Amino acid sequence: MKNNENVDKSFDKNLDMHLVINIAQQALTLYQYDKKIARYAVSTAKNGIGSQQDSGCTPLGEHVIAQKIGGNAPINAVFVGRVPTGEIYDDALGKQYPERDWILSRILWLSGLEEGYNKGCNAQGGCDTYQRYIYIHGTPDTEPMGVARSHGCVRMRNDDIVALFAQVKEGTPVSIVSA
Repeated sequence: MKNNENVDKSFDKNLDMHLVINIAQQALTLYQYDKKIARYAVSTAKNGIGSQQDSGCTPLGEHVIAQKIGGNAPINAVFVGRVPTGEIYDDALGKQYPERDWILSRILWLSGLEEGYNKGCNAQGGCDTYQRYIYIHGTPDTEPMGVARSHGCVRMRNDDIVALFAQVKEGTPVSIVSA
């Protein structure tokens, strides 16, 4: 899959909303006109920060929400390949499939804006956030927040991702910072 080139053309630094994901604090902050309006605990990559393909790391830098997926899905809806499976996550389903990396409720699919850093390729190979399928998404509420445990994505509580999803749009800027 190619990077979503249309996103870059529509990127507008003057949008009233923007997100900052702070890896050190394991927090996502939503700003409107540079005023903090919400802050959420998150879980980023257990492998740390990085942008290389198959690294299992969370990429730093400037991004944009390329696609919003699941707006009509019920809370705790299970997604595989960005498609709802029809399942609704509960403890029994989690115990039945303990190996699954759960993507629940809503997906905000990110696209990097910095060529060779989080978009396209660099000397080490692919580093494209969009092609790596890096999302902000819901996860089982039993998973800890504030602790780096994901496979590269930014995990949130289901109520939190549903609330955030309603407040942002495709094209919303997202900065991922290390501290």
